Amino acid sequence: MSQQNEYVPPKVWTPNKESGGKFASINRPVAGPTHDKALPVGKHPFQLYSLATPNGVKAGVMFEELLALGKDAEYDAWLINIGDGDQFGSGFVEVNPNSKIPALMDYSGDKPVRVFESGSILLHLAEKFGAFLPTDPAKRVETMNWLFWQMGSAPYLGGGFGHFYAYAPEKIEYAIDRFTMEAKRQLDVLDRRLAESRYLAGDEYTIADIATWSWYGQLALGRLYEAAEFLDVESYENVQRWAREIDARPAVQRGRMVNRTFGEPETQLHERHDASDFETRTQDKIGG
Repeated sequence: MSQQNEYVPPKVWTPNKESGGKFASINRPVAGPTHDKALPVGKHPFQLYSLATPNGVKAGVMFEELLALGKDAEYDAWLINIGDGDQFGSGFVEVNPNSKIPALMDYSGDKPVRVFESGSILLHLAEKFGAFLPTDPAKRVETMNWLFWQMGSAPYLGGGFGHFYAYAPEKIEYAIDRFTMEAKRQLDVLDRRLAESRYLAGDEYTIADIATWSWYGQLALGRLYEAAEFLDVESYENVQRWAREIDARPAVQRGRMVNRTFGEPETQLHERHDASDFETRTQDKIGG
């Protein structure tokens, strides 16, 4: 870029123009609701408000895994279409003041409890049902290590690499190179760990795997940003082995469908209110 075209930041930034890119219509520099809209509430103790992004997939997979264990974790999953700004409705903001999916209302106790941030939802459900979180202190700490690693790392993958590689209105070599280097470094971190361990926390499948697979497992399987070849994901052999093993779990396959609005119609379950919905309420069955 020539010196005469170099961007010089103003002393005080103001949103005086469109930010550009795929998400320009919903990006804004302030929090809070933009409109009044109450959230629907179904018949089950748990009310999930989500979309099948990598963060949203975590919650759907967790609920389906709990149900597969025979836990009393029935839930309603309501679609929050972030492209339409549903996350800025007043009801959603009451559950998550950060206006990000997924968000959860837990009505199973004496008082309703709101839970936001995907990692918090996973931990809340794991502790409530005593599942996918080791009781051994050292293994629990290792699970938390990797859960928090994922929560801290994914913004570089999604908001960094994914944004500049797939969504930015122009290709900026410096930004793509910067975040590609970080994405590949993170994949290498995972690959080295999984070379010595079946799952992230050891030999036990945990919420750390659910959280990390939803981002890095799907990336390794070629499902994010159409970037599999660019990132040479096949070269991370241990990540591939782990990603495919988790992908084969029936609960994971169901969880990926929850609040999904893209892909083949038979993989889309816009709302989930009963276990039978996977057979009767996918988009190929109901259309629309």
